[in-house]
Amino acid sequence: MPGRKKASRKPTDISKASSVPSQEQDCYEGERLACLLKSIRREIESARLLAGNSLPEKLWFKQQFSIGVNDVTRVLERMAPVAQEGISPQQPHSSSTNRKGPSVQLQAVLLASDCNPRWLTKHLPSLASSRRVPLIFVKDKKGGSLRLGELFKLRTAIAIGVKAKGNAINQVVDKILSGDEINQGTNCLNTIEMPDAPRQ
Repeated sequence: MPGRKKASRKPTDISKASSVPSQEQDCYEGERLACLLKSIRREIESARLLAGNSLPEKLWFKQQFSIGVNDVTRVLERMAPVAQEGISPQQPHSSSTNRKGPSVQLQAVLLASDCNPRWLTKHLPSLASSRRVPLIFVKDKKGGSLRLGELFKLRTAIAIGVKAKGNAINQVVDKILSGDEINQGTNCLNTIEMPDAPRQ
């Protein structure tokens, strides 16, 4: 009888059930991930140059992105949930007027789908869907969190929220969300050969 009270099976069952989110099926990996990160990195560098380097790099990144699970969660929780059908849209606005400052909106969240332990990000898909913020899943052999961290010169970054600022970074994220980045997939990896293109 004492052997039946052991809970050794429950953690195994829970980890299997939560191992793959339903939205993770469209995951950026391999060449597609390299193209995604390269296009985002290019826009970050150009937006940083346009800003004139007036702010230290770390502060500038914080203005453009929410970096880390805690920061992304905090921003998503402060965003008003999108009104569902049958509920008046005035309810979210009345609660947002009580806030001290203007609400920061996230355009999308980049999420490392192969993070360990998985419970760190388990709450993000439902929280993001209630705010209608799309998730972009990233997966890599050496770790999606390592690849996301490279964008910001950090060791790792499990989640990155792109703040809606209306800049070039948001434009490239719009293209990614609409699926236009797939058409650029072959050009993205062959950027060294771009000077040969005008010869045609």
